[in-house]
Parts: sequence; C-alpha cells; structure tokens
Amino acid sequence: MKKLEIACFNSESALIAQQGGADRIEFCANLKEGGTTPDFETIKKLLPEIRVDLYVMIRPRGGNFEYSEEEFQQMKAEIREFKTIGVNGFVFGILNHDKSINLQQNTELVELAKPLPCTFHRAFDQVQDVFLSLEKVIQCGFSTVLTSGTMPNVVEGITVLKQLETKADNRITIMPGGGLRSSNIRLVKEQTRAGFYHSSAITDGSETANPEEVKALKANLNG
Repeated sequence: MKKLEIACFNSESALIAQQGGADRIEFCANLKEGGTTPDFETIKKLLPEIRVDLYVMIRPRGGNFEYSEEEFQQMKAEIREFKTIGVNGFVFGILNHDKSINLQQNTELVELAKPLPCTFHRAFDQVQDVFLSLEKVIQCGFSTVLTSGTMPNVVEGITVLKQLETKADNRITIMPGGGLRSSNIRLVKEQTRAGFYHSSAITDGSETANPEEVKALKANLNG
C-alpha cells in the first residue's frame, strides 16, 4: 500500500487529513512562507485528537535555508521541546551558502531528534548537485527526503524523481511533493514507484485542506 502525507497549516486541516485517510501529517505554520515551525501550544492541544503520525516542521523563518548560529540554536530548542509532548518526527533542512547540504548542522539535529525520524524538506530542490546531495542527506541520517525532483512541480520532475528512487536503493525514502494533486498522483505513482507521497490537498487558495481532495488523493494512490 502506498502512503500519503498531508501538509497541514492549521488544526482543522490535520483533522480533515486524518478523516480522509492520510497516513501522516506534516504540521507547519505560514503557508505563504512555505512552512515554518508551528506554535507549540497548538500542537500540544491537537495531539490527543490525532491517531496517525504527526511530524513537525522545524524552520525558524521563511526565505533561504542557511541559518545563523542563533537560528540554529532555536531549531535545537524546538526539537527538544516538541519531543516532550510526543510528536512522531521532524521536518527540516539546512543548506550552506553555496546551496550544498550542511552536513554538520543537519547531522546534529538528526542526532538530537533520535529516536524520532527526520525528513529533509524541499530545501533539497535548491541544491546544485542533486545526486551528491542525496548521498549527503543519507549520510546525515535522514529517513526521508521530500522533493519535486528539483523542478517547479512533481510532474516536471518525474525523470529526476525516478533517478533518485534508483540511486536511493532503499537507503532512504524518496517522497514526491510539490504540486501533487489527485489529478496527477496516479501518473507520479506509476512513473516513480515511490512509497510515500506528499500534498497539501489545498484546492481553493485557502490554508485548509479540502476533504474531498484528501479522499481523492488516497483513492487514486491505491486505486
């Protein structure tokens, strides 16, 4: 069975995702910024209602993925805090100034998050050398990398996604995401053969998942 992760930007979306059959929730704040660390109290209040895995985005601000020492310490503090309330994993990604993977900082956060798994988010789509970067993400200890295949969306990135899936060789999960909808998820599934897929299921310009879109994504994924 293929699995579906829904990116949620409010508690209502998380409940919609769960009811629609999502296998995992990625919870973030600030859709317009591409996702930042959510409010601690919001997650603490939501968790008792969620039965599927919930991963939390750790990203101190929008913009680039190169962080100051102060921002890095903030990320560490957030991971420590969220671990105390029983989230299931984390989503983050740190690049160097030249858009390469920051081995030291990413590894430090992955180690801090243990035993919880970590996803390297779509900062991956900004890297210069995609296959070298994949090896570095694996080296850091991530369990998953979320990517559109370095293209504006997953359909345009299918060729790279297929190559990443081959090169990953079951060492890490390649999770297609970025413009993934119920209308194209079958194509992406057939072409990439990935195990996990990522979508916000937002269809109306709001910040809330569409219940019918979540159901359609799940149905087309395993139909």
